[in-house]
Amino acid sequence: MAFQKLQTRALGKTVLQRGLHAFVLAVLLSGCSLDSNVLWPDDPSDAPYASVGSQDAAIPQLAASPPPRSTIGAAPPPALGTTNFVPPPISSPQATGTFVGQKVSQHRSELRTLQVSINEHNRKLQEIRNVTTANAQRYHGTVAVVTARLQLGTTPGNPVLVNQWNAAQLALDRISSDITSMTSLGTTVAADSAMSAYLLESLRATYGLSGAIDEDHRQVSILEDETNRTVVMVDRLLNELSEDIARQTGYVGNARGDLTTLSLAVKNGEMYGASLGNRAFSTAAPVVSMAPSSLGRSSSRYAGADRRPLVVIRFDRPDVPYQQALYSAVKKAQERKPSAQFDLVAVAPTSSSAAQSQLAQSKSKRHAQEVLRTLNDMGLPSEVVTLSATTSGDTATNEVHIYVR
Repeated sequence: MAFQKLQTRALGKTVLQRGLHAFVLAVLLSGCSLDSNVLWPDDPSDAPYASVGSQDAAIPQLAASPPPRSTIGAAPPPALGTTNFVPPPISSPQATGTFVGQKVSQHRSELRTLQVSINEHNRKLQEIRNVTTANAQRYHGTVAVVTARLQLGTTPGNPVLVNQWNAAQLALDRISSDITSMTSLGTTVAADSAMSAYLLESLRATYGLSGAIDEDHRQVSILEDETNRTVVMVDRLLNELSEDIARQTGYVGNARGDLTTLSLAVKNGEMYGASLGNRAFSTAAPVVSMAPSSLGRSSSRYAGADRRPLVVIRFDRPDVPYQQALYSAVKKAQERKPSAQFDLVAVAPTSSSAAQSQLAQSKSKRHAQEVLRTLNDMGLPSEVVTLSATTSGDTATNEVHIYVR
């Protein structure tokens, strides 16, 4: 009997757990309005991705799946070169006393001076690399702390996170300063490269001078080999330095886009993800610059009127939480079509009163400007977004529609 009671209790507990799971799932999915062609449409511009702001349709992506985890600060900075550029040794043979022997001695002295300069540049390069590595570690450590706190959830505009964000910005500025130092050093190394090439040509011209003995030509041959090795080393130094500059410059540009997104996340107290601008600039084809159309104009037919919107944001209550759904939708559109451009349309309801209609249009345009600022804060360039405004008799509240081109 006791065993049967235990089985009955266990079965009742299992049924209760399943009932709770079903209830939670029903609550989560009650805010979703998705069809099979929404998340993975045949054409990104052919289906709405999200409908945000309605009382009966909250943020579908937040209900369907957890928000994407940010990759800000997760990827390490590009590796710097590790070569230590030490010039090869220079021989010191006995002077022959001839005119050609004097020229060889002069070229040997010039090569030594060049190698002293190269040693100094190598010392500066290693120093810059160490400082850059320390600044990158400081930047990533600070961003990781901010990101972890945001993923757990925090208050909007948390002053502790604001101070940490400022520290990350300062560390990134220091990396930019390191890049400037690398660029200046590259200019000096380029002068050394030109000098080494000139020295090699002058040394080879010594073979044609008259009055030389066999020992002179032997010394010229040895010095030519030493100069050749120095020329190759200077070229490698210049190439490695140029690669470091290019990689670090691209890295800092992407990191600034991530910091822009992170600042918006700190402002709202929640994490969105990595900057939208990074994906657009790193993988998209060049975007043709288009001046946004004025929000002051209104027409009965707007861009994308014959298309289904990617996102519909309904401003039917104060503080509509559209940011996460907007980020997810635009990010997926860029993943499917990296060169995507977007039409942002302010839609106001029609009214029998001209005054009320004008007020509604002005309000919808302010909402559209707010959405545009949010997209810019997320890293989406303004050049890929066009603005327009219209009225519609099919809506009872102000809306902002976003279409993919």
